[in-house]
Amino acid sequence: MDSPKLLQNLLSLTTPQAEETNLKNLKKLGGTTTLLSSLSSSQHDGIDTSTIPERISAFGANFTPSAPPPTFISLLIDSVVEDVTVQILIVSAVVSLAVGIYDDPETGWIEGAAIIAAVVIVAFVTATNDYQKEQQFRKLEDVSVSAKDVKALRDGVTVEISQKDVVVGDVILLEPGDKIPADGVLLSSDAGGVVTDESSLTGEVDGVEKHVLTSNSSASDPFALSGCNVVEGSGSMIVVATGRNSQWGRIKAKLESEHKQTPLQEKLDDMAAMIGYIGMAAAGATFLALMGIRYMKRDELPSHDEGWFAAVLEAFIIAVTIVVVAVPEGLPLAVTISLAFSTKKMLKDNNLIRHLAACETMGNATNICSDKTGTLTENKMKVVDGIFGGVSEDKASAKVKNLVAKSVSLNSSAKLVEGSDHVIGNKTEGAMLLMLRGDGWGAEEGDYLRWRDGAKFGVEGGGKVFPFNSKKKSMSVIVSDGAAPAEAKEETSGARRSTRGRASKATTSSKADSNFTLFHKGAAERVLDRCTHYTDEAGAVKALTAAKKKAFTKTIHDYAVRALRCIAIAHRDGVEELVNDIEEVTGEECGEVLEEGLVLDAIVGIADPLRPEVPAAIKTCQEAGIVVRMVTGDNLETAVAIAKEAGIMTEDGMAMEGHEFRELTPKQLDDILPNLQVLARSSPEDKHLLVQRLNGGHLPTDEKSWKEIHPFGNWKKDKDKLLPGYRAEWEEARGGRGGEVVGVTGDGTNDGPALKAADVGLSMGISGTDVAKDASDIVILDDNFTSIVKAVLWGRSVYDNIRKFLQFQLTVNVVALTITFLSSVGGYQPPLNAVMMLWVNLIMDTMGALALGTEPPSEELLWRRPYKRDASLISLPMWRNIFVQSTYQLVLLGWMLFEGAEFFTCEDGSKKHFSLIFNAFVFAQIFNEFNAREIGDVFDPLRRILSSPMFISVIVATVAGQYFIIEFGGDFTGTVGLTQDEWVMTAMLGVVSLPLGLFMRLIPVKESESTFAVPKKEGARALERQNLLEKLFNLAVVLGLMLLAFSTYEQHRLGMAFGIDGYKKVIGDLFTSALSHYNSIDNPDHDVAAGGAEEAAIGEGGHDEM
Repeated sequence: MDSPKLLQNLLSLTTPQAEETNLKNLKKLGGTTTLLSSLSSSQHDGIDTSTIPERISAFGANFTPSAPPPTFISLLIDSVVEDVTVQILIVSAVVSLAVGIYDDPETGWIEGAAIIAAVVIVAFVTATNDYQKEQQFRKLEDVSVSAKDVKALRDGVTVEISQKDVVVGDVILLEPGDKIPADGVLLSSDAGGVVTDESSLTGEVDGVEKHVLTSNSSASDPFALSGCNVVEGSGSMIVVATGRNSQWGRIKAKLESEHKQTPLQEKLDDMAAMIGYIGMAAAGATFLALMGIRYMKRDELPSHDEGWFAAVLEAFIIAVTIVVVAVPEGLPLAVTISLAFSTKKMLKDNNLIRHLAACETMGNATNICSDKTGTLTENKMKVVDGIFGGVSEDKASAKVKNLVAKSVSLNSSAKLVEGSDHVIGNKTEGAMLLMLRGDGWGAEEGDYLRWRDGAKFGVEGGGKVFPFNSKKKSMSVIVSDGAAPAEAKEETSGARRSTRGRASKATTSSKADSNFTLFHKGAAERVLDRCTHYTDEAGAVKALTAAKKKAFTKTIHDYAVRALRCIAIAHRDGVEELVNDIEEVTGEECGEVLEEGLVLDAIVGIADPLRPEVPAAIKTCQEAGIVVRMVTGDNLETAVAIAKEAGIMTEDGMAMEGHEFRELTPKQLDDILPNLQVLARSSPEDKHLLVQRLNGGHLPTDEKSWKEIHPFGNWKKDKDKLLPGYRAEWEEARGGRGGEVVGVTGDGTNDGPALKAADVGLSMGISGTDVAKDASDIVILDDNFTSIVKAVLWGRSVYDNIRKFLQFQLTVNVVALTITFLSSVGGYQPPLNAVMMLWVNLIMDTMGALALGTEPPSEELLWRRPYKRDASLISLPMWRNIFVQSTYQLVLLGWMLFEGAEFFTCEDGSKKHFSLIFNAFVFAQIFNEFNAREIGDVFDPLRRILSSPMFISVIVATVAGQYFIIEFGGDFTGTVGLTQDEWVMTAMLGVVSLPLGLFMRLIPVKESESTFAVPKKEGARALERQNLLEKLFNLAVVLGLMLLAFSTYEQHRLGMAFGIDGYKKVIGDLFTSALSHYNSIDNPDHDVAAGGAEEAAIGEGGHDEM
């Protein structure tokens, strides 16, 4: 291959918006045959895998390099440049530095330098977090790209490869719903053409037809463009441009994606702004108080200008530092950390998060509309029963079996991996192909492929494919007599004559010398309705009498109540006589003309067992206040049987079919929605209507938008009669309650609108089409409902972790701001100087976010009801906790400020005095951080402590940092070292925050019912309620550990031996028992989402349901 010249020729085929030029260049190259030869590829065998490295080297890989991530240095600079308060603090520090050096060259520089150093540390930590956040986003994007698989021909075998592994020369197989992975030229198309959606590239909203370039075609568009979706038809294409050379790659290279804030981040930003305003007010009041005190003491202080300037500067620095501490930049940081932590863990639970907002939204979902196949069931299809020619398999003649075998082989797109039972493609079709391998069928491995080759699908004059249609729940192919069951020709002549009059165009075929047969399969009851004849056990065609149809209907019903999927197989000969030109038959014409007067050949019952862990997962959802609804394409009896087995269908539950559902008025649907649990024989449009009515999403707002949905409707007469209704009517019907938070699963191309309309769209990673994945917010990588429940768990974990952090931070804020202001009013210098305050800011912002934002989820999260969209982040119990802790800490620090100097025998207002206050304050925060791990009435501060390594690390780092600042900070931090007794005393004053956590939870405060999205149900599993005895036991354990530490210190201080063996044993047993208790309560590796069920094996999914 002359790579440079060939690359230039290939690029001449992909000029944007220049189809005529591209077509001219393709013809100049010699058409598709020469193109295949030039790229050393084959339409039937694909490429030789040994040439892949050479192809990547010559033509490039199939990915577009993202814009380079911001460097750590740039993020460090941004953390200073974008924060005005930090800039003010730096300027103030520089001025302080200059004044200090002027007043006292030896030590005057220390305070200004200390503030600058503290600001640098805060900026460094902020930049580190931003850098890690950026890396996390990029990892998620890489996983998202890698998760997309395509089917390709390589070494003569159909293989599934990652989209990014596609190379120039690859022959890619296209099916409806696929996203085209690279620019290519169409080689074959099963239904006479492929229709693609090019709106993402060209803005063209209508589908664009693609046709194979042939020698006698005057005008054709064979170019498949990367990034576009296949809407109709299937076929194959040869890749001519990948990565940055493709049309989508060129566009993507010019785009810079910005990470949007999630709703929770926006809500916290608003709260942070409000707290910041309060902080600025406190800062202003503190500044004025300090200046007032300086004025009242003007006679006692130096009167020179430098003294006044220094006092003003010091007061200004303290005021600015208060603002820095008050502005809770840790709130959005906590969300980022919690989301990054959760999304990484969710990936291990088979949840790929495409949009971060979905993670937190899923936590408050009130409805989940789930598919059945592959999500609730194992998607391990197997034909377990059937009638062939009206009799069981063992009684059917070879003639009938041969007819069914050819029909199954030709009228399917699935393939079997040679030498195994693994299915590539639709699992329902795969089950029927596997049936042919059984004894008595006489089919050899690979026979179905030879029949397909003989049908010459996609070749001029060959067979035509009409892919599965989700509305009709069926699929058809038309083949010439070379592939059709010739044995049935003579017997079906009666059927042909009886239906000839039904055609609107009963003329001769353009291929007068060829006879064509239509093979049809689909939902059993629908196919049966289109049949007028049936094949008997000998292979003869007979008229379908009312009695015989009733017998077949009973068979379908019997299979359905056994939860078997019922598929009927039928055919019709001589279809060339019903249309003018068999080559020009459209899908609509096929459905209206050819798929009538069919001959029923077989009905098969396919088992798809319920996943064993699903009933427990459904029960978990229901206990969590989530309504689970099954929306399936199966018939009503099968759907209800599965729903009952799964626990979805309850005694007061309701099931209905799609055609009944569509006839309902909005009011009628609202009346039955609380009890509607199963929607069977439904289409993707039905699912979309259901979602719209539940959450109010994408509802028409006026006559114009209503007309777009109902072009032939009358706004005045029909607006209250036709689904999905309109916005004003829906809001009135909801009575101000707002919409449900709806999660919807989908795998097909037509599921896109429902996935978009849902609050959280959940696509299937195995069976889902690229269109469905692109429309979704979360990709369920194993197609398992249990993984959806885990998404709810993690969503609730994110929400609660933010609330834990908020509870902790507001306590610190209230105490720090109040004590600084009170000390100023009381005539003291603030006990916490600028450096101390910046350290506190680091503790409560970055370190607090790390400690509480990464708490693992617990099973109790699925015992509570979801919150409303507009529910306050701070609940009444949280306000209680904040108030009690803040009150204690303010009393403690106030006492230490005004009386502590005498108690500790140190000089009032000295560095020692303020170091003691600072140490007690920090230890109060450290122990209150344990309390903040619970936001409700449960008191168990050490529960699951070993499952939170980040929390332990933060506590250890905080204590170590505090020790370093106190003992070695000196003039730099304005602290002096403490004695062992002083360390113990200040730590014990701080540790009182821990047992206080028990007593504050004895104050009876409950969350308001108005915060919950759903009412409390009788018999629902309640959140864990501790009795007083349990709380006291946990307190005893905590006090026992504290006693151990204190007594050990006392013995060491008095020079006694380190403990008595018996005493050590008692305390050791208590400690061991406590740890065992904490970690047995809630093991994070336990499958909480499935209610204790064992981890499910990763299953394989199928797509459309018949």
